[in-house]
Amino acid sequence: MRNGLGPLLGMVEPLPGWRALSQGWRGTSRGALGCAWRWVLLAMLLVIAPQTWAGSDAAALTPLRLMLAWQPQAQFAGYYVALEQGFYREAGIELTILSADRGRSALAALRAGEVDLAVVWLAAAIRARAEGTPLVNVAQLLPRSSVVLIARVSSGVQRLSDLGGRRVGVWRGDAALPVEALLRKQNLEVERVPQSTTINLFLRGGVEAMSGMLYNEYHLLIDAGPEPEAVMMFPLAAHGIDIPEDGLYVLEQTAHEQSAAIAAFVAATRRGWEQAFADPEQALDVVLRRQRAEYVPANRLHQRWMLEQIRAVMGEPGENGWDWRLRREDVERVAELMQRLEMIDAVPSDIERLMLE
Repeated sequence: MRNGLGPLLGMVEPLPGWRALSQGWRGTSRGALGCAWRWVLLAMLLVIAPQTWAGSDAAALTPLRLMLAWQPQAQFAGYYVALEQGFYREAGIELTILSADRGRSALAALRAGEVDLAVVWLAAAIRARAEGTPLVNVAQLLPRSSVVLIARVSSGVQRLSDLGGRRVGVWRGDAALPVEALLRKQNLEVERVPQSTTINLFLRGGVEAMSGMLYNEYHLLIDAGPEPEAVMMFPLAAHGIDIPEDGLYVLEQTAHEQSAAIAAFVAATRRGWEQAFADPEQALDVVLRRQRAEYVPANRLHQRWMLEQIRAVMGEPGENGWDWRLRREDVERVAELMQRLEMIDAVPSDIERLMLE
């Protein structure tokens, strides 16, 4: 006790009458007043000490801001679990997790310097690099695509080519890139209808096909009523548009100046995902708490489906965990595809710098 609290005595400002009281304590140290004073002093130090130590710990942590690609859902369970379990703090990181929304994408926030890390799809990262944004991928969590086009069988759509001339719901912004690539690759002339974040447009007959994620909109649609055999699902990956999705990106300056902190962040994130898959029900509890805190509708059954699908896409970890490296062949393949489909003017000459050395 003496070694732990002694240094704090010099930080305590003298209270009014401190000297008189201390002198009185010396004179009566063997009496009741002396005993009482000792307890008062000890109580004061016990209050001050934890605050001082906590302040020292916080000062030693590196602050980082992460923006996810969307609102809270099981797609991001590993980050939430790592935060709640204290894995980031154990790694020396004071992490703030932010959610993207319709008005602000994670990539836009990263470009503006509002966050240090962002979850971005590879197609959007390549286009940003082609436009001069010095992005660097520090971890590639989802190595393949989960994007699908969904159509009603009753609308007469049996094959992908049947979509020609029909109304197709397409997301806005960077999320539209994979679907746009498919439409161009298949030479499909369709009426593109801006699609919101719900499946209502499709349910109400506003479009004959909609964009979706296997782990999200497809399950929401089936849960809303239609039997699986009543809809046609066209996975983009099965039609030559297999573009890796969730990757962690930083700006080059951050990658160089905070390399140790970024490496620690990735390691803590890996622990979070390991824990999420080891105890999925606990992970769902964490996700649902986050959803309620941000006023996002929470559905445990749907989030369980999403977590299972994310696990399938991420794959099982190897002996040393997930590799999570962005593969050069994927970058070159997607960049060349985007150039061929005129989604970028040219493959960036420094495209290899998109990958962490």
